Amino acid sequence: METILRPLIVVGGSVLLTVVIGWATDLLLRKADGRHPETPLWGLLRRARVPYQIVLCAGLLRGSYVEAGVFPEHRTGVGRTLTLLLIGSAAWLVVRIAAAVVETSYSRYAHAHAERDPARVRRVRTQVSLIMRVVTAVVGVVAVSSMLLTFPAMRAAGASLLASAGIIGIVAGVAAQSTLGNLFAGFQIAFGDMVRMGDTVVVDGEWGTVEEITLTYLSVRTWDERRITMPVSYFTSKPFENWSRGTPQMTGTVFWHLDHSAPMDLMRARLRDILRECPAWDGRNYNLTVTDTTPTTMEVRALVTAKDADDIWTVRVTVREGMLRWLADEHPYALPRVNTADAALRPSHDGFPHARHAPDPAAGRSSDGDARRFPGRPAKSL
Repeated sequence: METILRPLIVVGGSVLLTVVIGWATDLLLRKADGRHPETPLWGLLRRARVPYQIVLCAGLLRGSYVEAGVFPEHRTGVGRTLTLLLIGSAAWLVVRIAAAVVETSYSRYAHAHAERDPARVRRVRTQVSLIMRVVTAVVGVVAVSSMLLTFPAMRAAGASLLASAGIIGIVAGVAAQSTLGNLFAGFQIAFGDMVRMGDTVVVDGEWGTVEEITLTYLSVRTWDERRITMPVSYFTSKPFENWSRGTPQMTGTVFWHLDHSAPMDLMRARLRDILRECPAWDGRNYNLTVTDTTPTTMEVRALVTAKDADDIWTVRVTVREGMLRWLADEHPYALPRVNTADAALRPSHDGFPHARHAPDPAAGRSSDGDARRFPGRPAKSL
């Protein structure tokens, strides 16, 4: 009877104690979160309650399973399994706590500087994202190494591998040259302020917004919701356009091909009215000029401004559509058209015009025919 009750008491007591401690900790975090809603730390720490409870349960069972007599014939296997579970859950808990601390620090910084310096906030966000990925990778490597070292065979292999670490490092460096290049490029992007999350970029002719930056790749979301994934080494080795570098304010152009008689002064006044009715226009500047001419049309260019790339697109299409509608309704003559005219008559040697298809009257045509073709002209006498 004792052999049955003891394992049940130990296992059940460990699980019950884990649940009670986890519930009490969660209750304290909820109260702290309610008292300080401006600080997201306590709410973020609540996300760590699952690995926290696993660590508690694994630790209690790891320390008491020998006295409990649970599977005595498999004592070594049970102990190693609980140790592996403890290491894995501890690594999970460390990552969650680190994420809570980093996210809280970023939230406070962003709240204080979002309006004054949004570009710097995006840069910090990029750095925070990459720092968390590095922390996660380091914790994962340490956890896996610790798990492997729980096996005696792995400890022996580790000693022999340590002796040949130089050769292995050279071989691994050559084999992973591309990966290491992307890794260092990721650090260069994060701390060199080359590109940030939320920046508007043009890459290989594609316009989009930087959505995600990792240690090895960067994801750009295009205007039609496609995702372009590129290695981060691309941005350190090739030129690209960053429309958010410095200030996000932008100047855009709108072109029309119009007739030479287009009313430029009225168009300038109409452009001003269209911009005043457009919420996306930032009010900084505008103008309208003739930039080129052809034998049949002239090129008219409008310059408009907006606070960022999204708004400049809205302003451009609004101005283009509004001006064309106004010209079609009020000044249709200003739109391009095809002009036709009768062919000019070629002059003759006697000073009278002749049609292109008509032969020269001096070349054997009768004087009566000449008089009929050209009224008012006296017929020549023979």
